[in-house]
Amino acid sequence: MHVPIIENSFKRALNAGQLQLGAFMALADATTAELMANTDFDWLVIDGEHGPNDINSITRQLQSLAAYPVKPVVRLKDHNVANIKQTLDIGAQTLLIPMVESSGQATQLVKAIQYAPKGVRGLGGGLTRATRWGAITDYLHKAEEEICLVLQIESPEGIEELEGIALTEGVDAVFIGPADLAASMGYLGQPGHPDVCLAVEQAIEKVHTLGKPVGVFCGEPLQAKRYREIGASFFLIGADTMLLKTAADHLVARFRT
Repeated sequence: MHVPIIENSFKRALNAGQLQLGAFMALADATTAELMANTDFDWLVIDGEHGPNDINSITRQLQSLAAYPVKPVVRLKDHNVANIKQTLDIGAQTLLIPMVESSGQATQLVKAIQYAPKGVRGLGGGLTRATRWGAITDYLHKAEEEICLVLQIESPEGIEELEGIALTEGVDAVFIGPADLAASMGYLGQPGHPDVCLAVEQAIEKVHTLGKPVGVFCGEPLQAKRYREIGASFFLIGADTMLLKTAADHLVARFRT
């Protein structure tokens, strides 16, 4: 039995410059993931950096999202090659890697998603969900074209090396993280500070000029519109945790008055 490889519609949407609105998922729960899939988000990020996710919870959420058109993305906690390999093997096709600060790091991350001789990704074959346990018989030859590598820039060092990172062959897109960027610029807890917004705008314009898709976290519609106008095409605009807490607070407040 031969099963065709799943096409990465998120990668295609980025390359086409289509607006993609997404949210973080930090509750590490498959039912919550399915609930979020029944909304109008274009993409959802299973957060393994700050959310209490492990390889099992990420697998369960990927399985829940598979029945829906929403595009799943997994954010890893670091640059560990073994973790990248395992996350790809459970079927993740788009990875968001945080704290990238140099073209050298970018090159190593590209190698982590590629099989030898180009890269260092180990072969799991029929052991892995990615190959549908061997049913995708041409997976080894087609996997790379369906994997999307998004590198997150969130420090002045990363901004300084932005061109080299963005132009590294095999990097599909760049994502700007204003919160950590603000902290590293001396504006802890102030991602909306004018200096931070200016740095974000300059980064977006630069990556866009280089011809690479660029995204950003932004919870303000007017600011997001501005970022869209200068070249950003994919946005994270919220999180399951924030949405739940905000809705709960508003509900209780209505009955307290």
